[in-house]
Amino acid sequence: MSRPLDVVTFGEAMMMLVADQPGPLEQAQAFHKRTAGAETNVAIGLSRLGLNVGWASRLGADSMGRYLLAEMRREGIDCSHVVSDPGQRTALQFKGRVTDGSDPPIEYHRKGSAASQMQVSDIDEPWLRSARHLHSTGVFAAISGNCYEVVRKTMALMREAGRTVSFDPNLRPTLWASTESMREGVNALAFGADWVFPGIEEGRLLTGRHTPEDIAGFYRGHGARLVAIKLGAEGAYFDNGDEQGYVPGFPVKTVVDTVGAGDGFAVGVISALLEGRPLRQAVERGAWIGARAVQVLGDTEGLPTRGELEQAGR
Repeated sequence: MSRPLDVVTFGEAMMMLVADQPGPLEQAQAFHKRTAGAETNVAIGLSRLGLNVGWASRLGADSMGRYLLAEMRREGIDCSHVVSDPGQRTALQFKGRVTDGSDPPIEYHRKGSAASQMQVSDIDEPWLRSARHLHSTGVFAAISGNCYEVVRKTMALMREAGRTVSFDPNLRPTLWASTESMREGVNALAFGADWVFPGIEEGRLLTGRHTPEDIAGFYRGHGARLVAIKLGAEGAYFDNGDEQGYVPGFPVKTVVDTVGAGDGFAVGVISALLEGRPLRQAVERGAWIGARAVQVLGDTEGLPTRGELEQAGR
C-alpha cells in the first residue's frame, strides 16, 4: 500500500534553458536544460527531505513535457494527476547568467500553455484531501482565469477538510491586467490560507503597510494563523499570534542566482512545521535553505537532501 501524501501542489512546470555564459540572452550560444516552476520547485524540495509529495498539472505531449515529467518522477514526486495533452504545448523559459548577484534576465514562453488550460473539473477531490497539506502560489493563479479558480477551489476544499494550506504570493505583475487586480486577486487567496509567506516588498505592495510587524498583522487580521515574511539577506520575520520574532539571514559567500530563494524558504518552513518542529526552528530552516538557493545557478540545485539537512543540524 502506498504511503499517504504529505503535501499536494497544483502548478505549471516549465522547461528552462539557462545560458552558459553571462551576457544578453540574444547573444547566448549554448544553454543547459533544467526544470522551473514555483510550485514544482517546492515539490522537489519537500520530496528531497523525505516528504511524500503529489503534483497536479497539465503538460503538452511534447519532448519538453516528457522531460519535465521524467524529472519530477525522478525526484520521487507523485505525478499520477499530471495530464499529458497532445493538443497543447508545454511552457518554456530562457534564463540568462549573471555574475554580479543581480536578478538574471528571464524570458517566458507560457501564454496558452497546457497548464493554463487546467479547470476546476480537473481537481480530484479525494486525492487532494488525502494529503495533510496544500501549498499554493500566486504564479499559477495568475496564468489564466480558470487556473485562478483551481487555486481558489483547492485551497477552500483543504480548509474545509481541516488540512493546512500555505500560500506564497510570488508576484508576477506582467501576468496581471493591473497592479490593483493583482493586489485584489492575490490577497483574496492569501485570506484563504493558514500560512502566508510574502517577501517584504511584496507585502508592502499588497497591504500598503511598511514594517514586517504591520504586514503580518494585516494578514493575521484576515485569518492567517502564521505569517512568515522573507527579508532577503536580513533573514525573516514571523508571527503566529502567540510568538513573534526575527530570524537572521545566513552568510552567503557569493550570490549567483536569486530565483528560487523564496521557494527554498517555503520548503524549509513547511517541512519543519509538518514535522512538528518549533516555529522559530522552522523559519530558521527556511532562511538556511533560501541562503543555499541563491548560491547556485538553477532553481532547485540548492535544495538539500535530508542527509544534507541533518548534517547541517537543521
